[in-house]
Amino acid sequence: MNQSTPSIEKLRWQCRRGMLELDYVLKDFLENHYPTLSVEEQMLFVKILDFEDQLLIDWVMGNVVPSDAKIRRLVGLMQAG
Repeated sequence: MNQSTPSIEKLRWQCRRGMLELDYVLKDFLENHYPTLSVEEQMLFVKILDFEDQLLIDWVMGNVVPSDAKIRRLVGLMQAG
């Protein structure tokens, strides 16, 4: 883990959201994809966690497409499970 990235435990806590569906998607992504991401992608995931739940769920459900290509890629991984 890079010093600038939060611990997995802290990220698990940040993945706990107000929507159960979003909890599952974020926690699954954290456990299955996050460890294999580049440091840049890990930092982007940390940044994504700062977005509001409604926007995150809209991205994951495909209702809204992120304008940023790097965020689109991570959301695609989240959608794939």
